[in-house]
Parts: sequence; structure tokens; C-alpha cells
Amino acid sequence: MKKMIIVMMITCVCACMEKAEQQNISPLIGKKNVKLTSRLMTPEVLWSLGRIGNVDVSPDGKQVAYTVTWYDIERNASNSEIYIMDVDGGNKKQLTSSPEKEGAIKWRPDGMYIGFVRKGKLFEIKSDGTGEREIVFPGEKQINEFSYSPDGKKLLLAIDTQVTEVLGKDVYKDLPKANAYIVEDLMYRHWDTWKDGSFTHLYIADYSDGTVSSPEDINSGEPWDTPTKPFDDISETSWSPDGRILAYSSKKLTGKEYAESTNSNIYLYSTESKKTEIINGGNGYDKSPSFSPDGSKLLWLSMERAGYEADKLRIFIYDLANKTKTDYSKDFDSNPSGIVWSKDGKSLYFTACFDETFRVFQMTFPEGGFKQISKDGFFDYQHIQETVNGFVVNRSQIIRPTEIFRFDAKSGESTEISFVNRDILEQLDLPAMELHRVKTTDGKDMPMWVILPPNIDKSKKYPCIEMCTGGPQGEISQSYSYRWNYALMASQGYVVIYPARRGVSGYGQEWSDAVSKDHGGQPERDLLSAADYIASQPWVDENRIGAVGASYGGYSIFWLAGNHNKRFKTFIAHCGIFDMRAMYTTTEEMFFENWENGPFWDKENERIYAQSPVNFIKNWDTPILVFHGEHDYRVPYTQGLAAFNSARMMNIPAKLVIFPEETHWVLRPQNAILWQREFFAWMDKWLKY
Repeated sequence: MKKMIIVMMITCVCACMEKAEQQNISPLIGKKNVKLTSRLMTPEVLWSLGRIGNVDVSPDGKQVAYTVTWYDIERNASNSEIYIMDVDGGNKKQLTSSPEKEGAIKWRPDGMYIGFVRKGKLFEIKSDGTGEREIVFPGEKQINEFSYSPDGKKLLLAIDTQVTEVLGKDVYKDLPKANAYIVEDLMYRHWDTWKDGSFTHLYIADYSDGTVSSPEDINSGEPWDTPTKPFDDISETSWSPDGRILAYSSKKLTGKEYAESTNSNIYLYSTESKKTEIINGGNGYDKSPSFSPDGSKLLWLSMERAGYEADKLRIFIYDLANKTKTDYSKDFDSNPSGIVWSKDGKSLYFTACFDETFRVFQMTFPEGGFKQISKDGFFDYQHIQETVNGFVVNRSQIIRPTEIFRFDAKSGESTEISFVNRDILEQLDLPAMELHRVKTTDGKDMPMWVILPPNIDKSKKYPCIEMCTGGPQGEISQSYSYRWNYALMASQGYVVIYPARRGVSGYGQEWSDAVSKDHGGQPERDLLSAADYIASQPWVDENRIGAVGASYGGYSIFWLAGNHNKRFKTFIAHCGIFDMRAMYTTTEEMFFENWENGPFWDKENERIYAQSPVNFIKNWDTPILVFHGEHDYRVPYTQGLAAFNSARMMNIPAKLVIFPEETHWVLRPQNAILWQREFFAWMDKWLKY
């Protein structure tokens, strides 16, 4: 436990960090005098890494603007600044130095300015860091995001807009100190916020070199969010090349209909007629519209099955002249993401997950046909953008944070150009990674990432942590997490395994579908197979294996606690589902529960609810740590209370950590470090004896 009770001091994160802390700004990238006191990753070092945010290539393809977020542990806050560099990584420059966060960056179409949002206001700055100015709009409107029309004559703005009254606060105006929510339908709260009658709307304003007209709400009176919350953003919109049409996606439903449906659609808004036209896609999510360079076609991603948020994303291309759509991805068994048209309109470039890594693909147009253009490797590619002489992409690994890379489509090679965290990473002994194949109980080969402690000596035996992924669908891939950080876990002396159990989305749609209505079945047997496999390795101590997981992974932990037959010595669950019946009646997006389990009062679902972890509590005999956030409305925190209370009433060693201000995630720096200290204190107690 000594490693975790000693706070690893960082004497200086950058030469300019001291000045930056005094002024509450972030450091200039590129300094080389970082001094760490240990070569092992710690929570404090992890939260000193800079995090790449928005990335945008200049209109001439020669420069890249990007944001980096830095965290100040002492102040329990973060700040983001804007940087710029050439597409080969040269001439790095910090453009902003303010005590406020900058984000939502966009190059102006003429390349003279970079627009950005700071504290709800729109600003512009020249690429040499001069000429910063606020774009002043008539009225007091707080801006979330924005984009320029291709001709630079209009602005699109995402603005939170009050549409309906809040029952309780707005109705009883003679009771100003009363504080109550009064609801009459479903979807009164979502993920981490209560509905307050305010919705994000799209506004359009005329623009001319810093001068703007009063923005017009193109969603006026609509009681739903556009873009759809909580995860969609301004990338769910697309301007036609002539600026006359705006395409956007939205789920235009309310109340119970909204809660039970995934049916968003694509809409076309005419800036001339002010009219909106709907394009019917699939029965589920339709999203990510994108006009072709000549404006004759519109691409978007579409799900076929209603109510299933993890259905396959199909590439639809719509001919605006004859109003026909074509599915170009019938034979592509993965989910495309971040699709961009080539500048000549003859190709599409995107990333998709295969074998738990995101790779770069090209589709020719209009012929169709896909080919992988990136080389295989233990990393993820995301957010590809074309430059004057190639592409830039974001690249990450489980053991390395996201950086910006130059990508060569011909060779498939990538070269780092941002180096935001080089100075810290060079001083760390990082873990190694291996991809193993585990034989499942039904004879399948399941991929599994194995992360090894730095400088591992395989003649010795090490304790092991099995990660149970959430979702229940979704890729595990090579994404870098700042909470479930596998480099950090391995650096504390643990072998970490991350099996791609049934339900994850990087192994084909059939594999992904297999978790639905079988939560306590084959997916959990896959996790047990992973534990048995790693226990057979000579460098793992079979008597010191623990399991951890969040959300559906927390469900897995609670289920395993009653069914593991002494395989594990301890468990950690974060925001996990303990009682499926209570979950069904207290969560918010009902389409999820309806698809995955169905109503528990329907007799046909009795088998499914028989797998609820609460039904196996009589078998619990293993120490367990439970984390939960009080503002988690997806998996209400009473699930965590119920699991902890049950364990203690059965005299099982247990600990409960509740975060009154956190949600389904832990986002505040000091809370996150507390989380990690409690995590390792618990693991060390039960696995390092």
C-alpha cells in the first residue's frame, strides 16, 4: 500500500507551469523540464497529462488548430487553451492564454480567423495569435457551439432555449422559496440532469467579418434538443456547399414517446424558404449528415431496428435530385464513425472497429467497396481529416493518451506530430500489451487485451485484475481512459485483463447482439472463461485475482459475486445494476431496458429477470467495494446502496464510496484521485497479502 499513500510529487510539470498556475492558464506545449520522482504511473501523474480536445484542419490544409485541456488538482478545476501547428508538426504556437476554457474551435472558411467559444460567447482569433475579438450578438444568448457556413456568410449556433414552464418553479410564483419538480410524463430527467424546460436549439445568423445579425431560432417552440442530448454535438449538422441548406439530426419526440424510442431523423432546413423537410431513414437513430463536396448528395448513418441503440450503423447516401437513398454498407460488418468526404468527392474516409482496434477505411464513390488503409497495430485511429498532403488523425492506446498523428493513406503509416505529453511519458516505464485469444464455453475465440506490469519478470507470479466492460454493447478497443486507466493499474504491479465478452461491438454485429436478453448468460460465462484462462498462466497467481466493472460491468460484478465459485478474491463495482426490477422502474431511457430485458411483469421475461444479481445474494461470500454517484440517473445510486447494504447484512467485508456531486462518471479531479486511491487501497488489501 506504500505506493498509494505516498503522493508522488511532480516538481514541475512545465517550466511555465508555475506562471500558468499563478495566472490560472495552461502551459505552453513543448517544454522539456518535467521532473517526476518515480518512473511508475500514479493518479497524480495521470491527471497532469494534457488531453487533446477539438482538432480542426485549416481550409488550405496546411495547419492544424487544436485544444488541450489541463487539470489543476489543487484547484479541482481544468482549463482548455487553443494551439496551432503545421500539418508536419512544426511551428507549434499557443494562441490563447486566459483563465476561461476555450473550445468548439472552427476555422473561418477564408482561413483568416479561428472561431471559438469561451464562457458562452463567440470569439475569433488570427492564426498568429493576434486580433482576438468577441462576436457580439443582439440579446444575451449563451452559445454552446457554432459553425460557419461554407461561404462564410452565416453562422450556425447551438443555444439553450427556454421552451416550456417547469412545473413547481414557474407555476407557483408566489412561493419563490419552494423547490420542487412536478412531473406528468416520462423523461423528466436524463443521465445527469433534470428537465427544466430548456432545450438546445439551432440558430442561424447572418455574418460578415465579425458583424452579425440577430440569430433566428430554426427550432422555435420545439420541446426537444437539437442536437440530441446528451452525447450529440454540432457535428450532427452539415451545411450544403452553397450555404442554402442545413442538414441536421434530431429526435423530435417528447415524454413517454421519447423515452421509448431511438427514432431520430435527418432534417433539411432551407435558409431561403425557412422551411424544414424530413428525410426518412431507418427506424432507429439517423445521425451524422454530411453533404458531398458538389452538394448533390447527402450521407448519413442509419440504424434499422427501432429501440436498439447498438444496432449496426449503415452508410446511407441520398441523391437530393431524385430523392433516393442507397445503403452502401450492406457487406461491412462494423460501425463506421467520423466519415468525411474526400475533397474531390470520389472517396469516403472513416474509422471502424475490428478485432478491438479502430482502423482507417476508404470507400470509393459511387462504385462502393471498402478497403482498410491503415496498418494493423495496437492502437485506435479516430477523427480523420484531409490535409494538403495527406491526413491527420487522433491516435490512442490503452497505455498511451490521445495525440495527433500525420497519416499516410498510401503506406498506412502514422507519425506523431502533437507530442503534448512526450515529456512526461518519456520518464515513465509503461506497461506492455498483448492480445490473447480465449476459448469460450461455446467454442468461440474471444479476443482479450492483457496489460502487463512495467518490466515484468515472468518467472514470478503477479496478482490480476479482470476488467468487466460496460455497455452492455460498445467497443473496448484501444481507447485511453482517465479513470479505468490500465497503464495505472499495471503500474501498481497488477496484470490487467480486458476480455471482449459477448456484446462488445468490435467483433461483428452478431457478437454484439448476443448480450441482449441474456445478461446473466453467455456474456458472464465469457468473463469466467477469461478468469480461468489467465489463472492458467505461469506468471499469474490464481489465488489473487479480482474483478472490477462499471455500469453493465457493475452488473457483471454483482452477478459474478453470486456465481464465481471462488475464482475471485475481491470485487469492485461502480454504478452497477444490482436489482433489475428496480432498474427498470427508475431509469430514464426506457427503450434501452425494453430492448435488453423487457418489462418484468410480462411472463415471457421471467427467465431474464431470474438472472438479476439480487437473486444470487445468498451466494455472496467475497469482499466488495461499491462506488456510485448521487446524480447518476441512468443507474440510480440506490442500486449501489442496496448492494452494499446487502453485503454488510450478510457480514461480508464491504465498503461504500458515494460521490454526492458526481454522475455516472467521476469528472472532478480530486474526486477522481480519491476514487483511484480507494480503488488501489482495496485491491492491495485483498490481493497483495
